[in-house]
Amino acid sequence: MAPSLTSLVVQVRDFLGMTRVDERTWRFAVTERLITPGQFLFGGCGLASGLVALEEASERPTIWATAQYLSYAPLGATVNVVTDLAVVGGHVTQARATTFVDDREILTVNGSFGTGVLSAPTPWVTMPDVAAPLECPERVMPRRFNNSIFDHVETRIALGRSFDQLDGTPGSPISALWARVPGHLTPSAPTLAIFGDYVSGGATQPLGRNTMGRSLDNSIRVASLVPSEWVLCEIRMHALYGGFAQGTAFLWSESGTLLATASQSIAAKFWEEPPA
Repeated sequence: MAPSLTSLVVQVRDFLGMTRVDERTWRFAVTERLITPGQFLFGGCGLASGLVALEEASERPTIWATAQYLSYAPLGATVNVVTDLAVVGGHVTQARATTFVDDREILTVNGSFGTGVLSAPTPWVTMPDVAAPLECPERVMPRRFNNSIFDHVETRIALGRSFDQLDGTPGSPISALWARVPGHLTPSAPTLAIFGDYVSGGATQPLGRNTMGRSLDNSIRVASLVPSEWVLCEIRMHALYGGFAQGTAFLWSESGTLLATASQSIAAKFWEEPPA
């Protein structure tokens, strides 16, 4: 039996530490497991928190949603997520969630929630041919990534180079990571929003250098949610110009089902200066 929408949302709500304050408002604290190495809320967790609130408020699953990041929520901050069900139709709810720290707006999530009938038997894209998760090498993160969300999401390299193999040689714009949150066996839209934010580091592979990516926006489009302990994040970087990059991730189950696609625009720069 497939898990209910409520059980899927509760898993991620617990990971984020969210509690419901009233009919429209949810609250959580920015803890170590929700932050970037820069000590502020990880963008994927910001989008995920909006989806948890909006799925619970609308009682409908996510079709698509996008987050626009306006400011930072630092480690230790208390975050309030306020929902607005703008239009409730027979099959689709159009809604937004606005996230605040004190009176400062941090991000806004807009999306559609609902279900339909028409389906194609298979997706019109194909999962890449990669090794199974436990046959792929662990992704060993640099020490600067310690004490952040990267300590709480397990990743393995399915396509691409490890950090210690990045020597400045340009590489493929396509890479892939297997990812899982231990104990979360069935993906939900909020979980996939967290994994989709791995696009923010995707420019590292084609550039061959460690890059820092700060999300300007983050979108998730849900295809089909099926049980899968691991999710393959197939990252395709499109362009980098004037300090800003764009990319997309196809998110696959272990059985090859397309779960969702994610995309974002990123303010990108190198972690370190090139050698003299």
